[in-house]
Amino acid sequence: MRLASPKQMQALDRAAMEDFGIPGIVLMENAGRAAADQMEACFGPVADRSVCIFIGPGNNGGDGLVIARHVLQRGGLPLLIFFVEPEQLTGDAAVNASICLKLDMPRCVVRSGDELPQLEERIRQLHFDRPMHSLVDALFGIGLSRPLEGRFAAAVQFINRLRSQQGWSVVAADIPSGLCGQTGMPLGGAVEAALTVTFSLPQPGHYLHGGAAASSAAGAVGRLIVADIGIPPQAVEQAGLKGRLLDRRSVAPLLRPRPKAGHKGTFGHLLLLAGSEGKTGAALLAAQAALRSGCGLVTLAVPKNLNPIFATALPEAMTVPLPHSNNCLSAADWELIVELAADKDAVVLGPGLGTAVETGELTRRLHRRISLPMLLDADALNLLAQDVLTLADSGGPRILTPHPGELARLTGLSPAEIQADRLKAADWLAEAEIRDAREIITVLKGAGTVVCSNKGGWAVNSSGNSGMAVGGMGDVLAGFIGGLLAQGWPLRDAAAAGVFLHGLAADLLAENRRLGYTASEVAAALPLAFMQLEHHARPRGARC
Repeated sequence: MRLASPKQMQALDRAAMEDFGIPGIVLMENAGRAAADQMEACFGPVADRSVCIFIGPGNNGGDGLVIARHVLQRGGLPLLIFFVEPEQLTGDAAVNASICLKLDMPRCVVRSGDELPQLEERIRQLHFDRPMHSLVDALFGIGLSRPLEGRFAAAVQFINRLRSQQGWSVVAADIPSGLCGQTGMPLGGAVEAALTVTFSLPQPGHYLHGGAAASSAAGAVGRLIVADIGIPPQAVEQAGLKGRLLDRRSVAPLLRPRPKAGHKGTFGHLLLLAGSEGKTGAALLAAQAALRSGCGLVTLAVPKNLNPIFATALPEAMTVPLPHSNNCLSAADWELIVELAADKDAVVLGPGLGTAVETGELTRRLHRRISLPMLLDADALNLLAQDVLTLADSGGPRILTPHPGELARLTGLSPAEIQADRLKAADWLAEAEIRDAREIITVLKGAGTVVCSNKGGWAVNSSGNSGMAVGGMGDVLAGFIGGLLAQGWPLRDAAAAGVFLHGLAADLLAENRRLGYTASEVAAALPLAFMQLEHHARPRGARC
């Protein structure tokens, strides 16, 4: 599925109206009707129940007014709560306000946050007369670009308090008010929705920072439904959107067939350069995940004194003790490592690597001179951060998998600045001197992992959960993507599928336990995630 920035989505609305002649009021009608349909699909019929609709000053308020009409038409009782004088609404929203006023729906106008206690009493009485079906947030849509203030900020707090104290379901039209459609960050607070119905295409902010799993401090999208409101597919095609969502539908076509007559040599050989004293577990997790990816062979090149640990812990992987490396990898073993890489298909460098001086020299040399596809993770990134311009001088295609702290060291930004706009931060390599380098993909890990290429194009991941917030998950991701690279997957496909399947494996575990599973268990669940995705890709009715 494509993702559109708020500006791109607004441009699509204009294109539908100006280039294809679809009246804006038709799009608004379709949006409101779709939202009403989904409210009933999720929370039951609105007949003989109350619905409180919080109406803002723009077209999002107009969507709310359409919802109100459909609630009334279906036998429900809508209460219109205007946070702007109805006469001040303009355009299509004004047309729908006029209709609702003629229908004589119960209504009130909130001009100050001080009026909310009285409103609460009225809502409680309404609920006493007819049980509450839901609260509809139609204050602000994806166009909001500045922090909420005054009565609007108070309204968000009011809605969240009713949700928390009364247990009433909250439905957001387009996006929870206060949530930035681009960054997923709250603009002075945001509504906590159980259901969000967005229109035509979702935005990055619906998924960044966890989306449905966001904390109450950041608002919540809840269950997200993308409703078709009639924007022509031609308009979407002409928009040249470069963002996409990593979900089952978009990732399943990336799966590669495995020939029945294949053998271990058919499915690639990965060289894993990882591990140092005290950090052997990271290397082992990466190797385990690489094997779970379907990779035919995995070779670990490790410090010679640590080799007994690797040789006994994971019998399926081969090990090569590096004779001049003690406790950490050293540039003194450069020639042997080059010889090892000669017959490999991809390289993973970084998990548990350590930051010794001799390891840093080796890391920079490998990055500059090895032409194989290479994934750099963890300490390999920390070592490259000492000379960021080295990144532009890569010997071959690269995937970088930083968490916010590691990306902060690479960019000079603070982790907080990176989290404030994860999409912009992940696109850091689109600087002139690095855009012209070989393709380098940045995988910014975290809730709503972002995948960006220095050649253009980006994606936001939809899988994964907070149970993954334990040590070793990044090592599993690195090894897994590396295993896909070794099997010949294109760079972008390996990054996209690796990120999604990694999160999907954790989601499968979370079906039985919300937390408490380990990175090695996620690695073990990767084949099951593959099967789930293959089932999704298989045409209906197919038996094999």
